[in-house]
Amino acid sequence: MPRALDQFERVEITQRGQWRAWLTTHHAQADSVWVVTFRKGASRPRVPYDDLVEEALAFGWVDSLPRRLDDERTMLLMSPRKPGSNWSAVNKARVGKMTAAGLMHPAGQAKVDQAKRDGTWTALDAVERLEVPDDLAEAFTARPGAREAWDGFPKSVRRGVLEWIGSAKTPETRAKRVTETAERAARGERANQWRGGAGAAKPGA
Repeated sequence: MPRALDQFERVEITQRGQWRAWLTTHHAQADSVWVVTFRKGASRPRVPYDDLVEEALAFGWVDSLPRRLDDERTMLLMSPRKPGSNWSAVNKARVGKMTAAGLMHPAGQAKVDQAKRDGTWTALDAVERLEVPDDLAEAFTARPGAREAWDGFPKSVRRGVLEWIGSAKTPETRAKRVTETAERAARGERANQWRGGAGAAKPGA
């Protein structure tokens, strides 16, 4: 059974180099960890979010869940990147930055190479461009006002919904998500949004 989130190790850092040092030693482990850092304005040095994620990607890890720890500290769940997970444009840019600086570890480069072979490196390109797939376009056409409402949604919302549709594991699930998206848009509503504590699908990492 999956481990409860509270059971994962906590790694507290006050400098970017500490996180890189931890990854150098532990990047091959299977378990996630909570990276504990100090909040802006706290009494101890803060390590910026981008610094944490850049180092994680360099070793084949990726961030997911943030959590407040106390008045001064916050936590970010970091995990080994799973095979088959799609790459977002922002994380590809981070990899480019780390590559140019000569800071990619072989473990992280191996994840990038695998993604380029299996297609997950480019799987979100159409989503990032906010391209509406044919089945969704047809569903919009069948419902007056749906496309106009869709085009008025924030880019971040459209991106999240398109990724949610694209991540469907079966044709039936995809068709259901397409229908829900179009029907909600026709009512001026956004599909796949947070409701009562149940979360929408996260953007690709």
